[in-house]
Amino acid sequence: MTVGERERASTTAPPVAAPPAIEIAGLSAWYGATPGVRDVSMAVRRRKITAIIGPSGCGKSTLLRCVNRMHEVVKGARVEGQVLLHGADIYAPDVDAAAVRQRVGMVFQRPNPFPTMSIWDNVGVGARLLGLRGGELSDVIETSLRKSGLWDEVGGKLRMPAVELSGGQQQRLCIARCIAVQPEVILMDEPCSALDPIATLRVEELMRELARDYTVVIVTHNMHQAARVSDDTAFMLAEGGAGGRLIEFTDTTTIFTTPSDKRTEEYVTGRFG
Repeated sequence: MTVGERERASTTAPPVAAPPAIEIAGLSAWYGATPGVRDVSMAVRRRKITAIIGPSGCGKSTLLRCVNRMHEVVKGARVEGQVLLHGADIYAPDVDAAAVRQRVGMVFQRPNPFPTMSIWDNVGVGARLLGLRGGELSDVIETSLRKSGLWDEVGGKLRMPAVELSGGQQQRLCIARCIAVQPEVILMDEPCSALDPIATLRVEELMRELARDYTVVIVTHNMHQAARVSDDTAFMLAEGGAGGRLIEFTDTTTIFTTPSDKRTEEYVTGRFG
């Protein structure tokens, strides 16, 4: 091959796919003797939005909580299998669960600002625990509020109690609080279920903005939301009381137009669930 041929080949070669942010392998989780999810394996792409869909009770939230080790805080809960975060097993014996939860943040179904704290203190609480003070803390709080789309709305009233914000603002505040500890992954468990349509649209727009810098995984019952915001979609189903299983996982367009499993097609078209 001549020099010119090598140069042309180097410019036309396909890009190498980045390794996944999260790799789940053979994951099963229980609440006591009750299975929550069974034998789930999937790889979550970096800086993309992955939606997890399925009917109630199929293990969507359980799977999400296993990804940042929140499942284990429930008495009697246990996990088997592997969850790799950028190649490292988060359930390895020498791994600190608190450190995992810093790297993999969680936004819950209902906004949960700390009721006795101001906007400023809510956003900065985690960063303070990490040792940030003074100007560095102020910069992190402002940056987090800007990334969550709240700065223009609350920048002049940071000492106001956070609970005085609207529901949509409170949810974006919780996202800012999550961002402030500099996670690598943001998990969202039905983040818009308690919001009105306008607030929902703003949070969905924010998800797309966040995916430029973070890997985002959402659980949602809203099929339109999953189709609008996600790059990839996982469909889960619990059959026969054996815990939720992953039925299909691929890019979102395929899931909603040409799924490979009839059960997926029936769910996304509203025939059940």
